[in-house]
Amino acid sequence: MKREYSCVLVTGGSGFIGSNFIRWLLGPSGYSGKVVNLDALTYAGNPESLDDVATAAGARYAFEKADICDRAAVEAVFATHQIDAVVHFAAESHVDRSIHGPEAFVRTNVMGTFTLLDVARQAWKGRQDVLFHHVSTDEVYGSLGDSGYFTEATPYDPRSPYSASKASSDHIVMAYSHTYGLPVTMTNCSNNYGPYQFPEKLIPVMILNMLEGKPLPVYGDGKNIRDWLYVEDHNSAVWTVMTQGRLGETYNIGGENEWENIQLLGRLIEIVAQEAGKSVASLRSLITYVKDRPGHDRRYAIDCAKLKGELGWKQSVDFETGLRKTVRWYLDNPLWIEHVRSGEYRNWMDKNYGAR
Repeated sequence: MKREYSCVLVTGGSGFIGSNFIRWLLGPSGYSGKVVNLDALTYAGNPESLDDVATAAGARYAFEKADICDRAAVEAVFATHQIDAVVHFAAESHVDRSIHGPEAFVRTNVMGTFTLLDVARQAWKGRQDVLFHHVSTDEVYGSLGDSGYFTEATPYDPRSPYSASKASSDHIVMAYSHTYGLPVTMTNCSNNYGPYQFPEKLIPVMILNMLEGKPLPVYGDGKNIRDWLYVEDHNSAVWTVMTQGRLGETYNIGGENEWENIQLLGRLIEIVAQEAGKSVASLRSLITYVKDRPGHDRRYAIDCAKLKGELGWKQSVDFETGLRKTVRWYLDNPLWIEHVRSGEYRNWMDKNYGAR
């Protein structure tokens, strides 16, 4: 029997994956309850990403501006909205940023997760008709060689302040399950891509730099391998786990879609050239190899057989289609891009990567 919820709290709901999740939950998922978006609106949160959804949903959608580390604010949200499920996306998530400033990652990803868990434990008082779902990353597993895949049994081996902070939060979540009996599920996903992604991650950075004729920075030799997952597929998997997954279990979510960074860039160049009317040769000339970042994991690849076998989930968007839809979205939404590339984000990029 599927679990049902009347009010889902989405932390980080104005960010990339969170806003796509809310858009999917209030749309094609078939969910009929209420969604509360809790977001501190730091540099990567943009409420504009959900303007149309908020209007269409009416009373089924509420926004609460709050920091997940602020216990009083989180308690007030639980009390006001009678939350019976949490899906926890809120996190500092950019590896480069974690290298430059790790303290914010420990605060948000570790202490923020603890605060949410403890508030949920107190608010729910032993109820079993509730759920805390924690969204994590494949980066907690470390780096793979040329073969093999991450499974749910792979030992944790985080290599960056970001992945270490996520690994810590994963352990705290499971400790609350074992110690207090809090109903939890957890997912560890591969690299997401799609619309509304903040322009500090690989795919949007490359698309926007191509459109502006700026260098396309490639770390090291460009042969680092990532498994790419379209954001809508990720969100359908999260909801499948929340409604059908076994309590206390972790499920890995992957695209089963490995690409070397330099190969991905080559395909992205071809699509941008087609969609934006640019020359492939001119875009390729922008490729610039830069010094590799510290602790750069060589390969990630996820085995999601547990998710597919137990719950019947599968990917629905192939990489070619997803890439083209993503490129088209960035071409069609220049105002959104301009708004998110202002303020703190631009200052940080100028400081660490040169003026844009």
